Amino acid sequence: MASIKQNPTFAASEFRQPLSRLPDLRNMGVCLRILIAVNLMGIIAAVLQTSTLQQAFSRLAELSITIQPVLLASLLLFYAAYPLLRKLPYAWAVACIIGTVLLLTSIIHQMDIYGFGAEPPASLIRSWLFGLCMTLTILGYFNLRQRALSPAITEARLQALQARIRPHFLFNCINAVLSIMRSEPKRAETALEDMADLFRVVMSDNRELVPLAQELALSRQYLALEKLRLDERLEIVWQIENVPPDALIPPLVLQPLLENAVYHGIEPLPQGGRITIQIEAGHKEVRLRLSNPCTTQSNHHGGNKMALNNIRERLALHFDAEATLSSQTGQGQYHVEIVIPYREHMA
Repeated sequence: MASIKQNPTFAASEFRQPLSRLPDLRNMGVCLRILIAVNLMGIIAAVLQTSTLQQAFSRLAELSITIQPVLLASLLLFYAAYPLLRKLPYAWAVACIIGTVLLLTSIIHQMDIYGFGAEPPASLIRSWLFGLCMTLTILGYFNLRQRALSPAITEARLQALQARIRPHFLFNCINAVLSIMRSEPKRAETALEDMADLFRVVMSDNRELVPLAQELALSRQYLALEKLRLDERLEIVWQIENVPPDALIPPLVLQPLLENAVYHGIEPLPQGGRITIQIEAGHKEVRLRLSNPCTTQSNHHGGNKMALNNIRERLALHFDAEATLSSQTGQGQYHVEIVIPYREHMA
């Protein structure tokens, strides 16, 4: 029988604070925050430079001639260059971003002069200073936000450790393995290996995205353990359509939902029930749907609510506004749907 190996890196690395890193410049929420911040700073600058509302609108229009082209061109360039920028040290990446903003400011400034005559050449330095201040302010905001959310990532992981593998599941699985140890030793050995893999993943660093294929393999191992315990009371239906296995998702997203489906939907029913897992890829997104029986005695609050909140928080930390989690009850079924942006695994 394969031995159960421990993970010696758990204690040393789990709670290490990450170094400063760039925000995800391909994330819709990040781009939206940048757009709002730059335009807000433009409005503030226009108000501070004028004395009347009419003058402020006029000044804002003049500033927008330079600000908007630089802003949009920068977002497009950084979107395309993000895979390269993320590999650079943080200081080098910041230098590249600042240099790009200043270069674009110079180009747009010269186009304004020769095309519209909107600004005298002497204002180029002022435009540089304005662009530099905006860039540093925005990068500083995202850096502070990342540092503020780092404890939240740790806290979310701690909650996940408490919510995912419940003591009743551990004890029941051990008892189930013991019951077949003599009669079906091969099956018992496989079950113990599945348990080892499951707990190894739970106790590892779960802050990085993992390929969908890895999450599906772990979920199948978990369901195999529950099948060992519940036998014919548990029916599992997988419906996977055109899903790239290299799509990246947060680890241990599906398993807590499956555990809740078993605990709240299958166990209360004497005859058991069916859990249906649907996974499909759409336009630049991956959808995960899970449904299970829901009786009047089932309580989809408490532990279930904590697991859903935990998953929702981790989705927001990884994908910001691009990922959603929704749940509903209808016709005796409880449904959960997760929508995440499609991101392929980069070696």
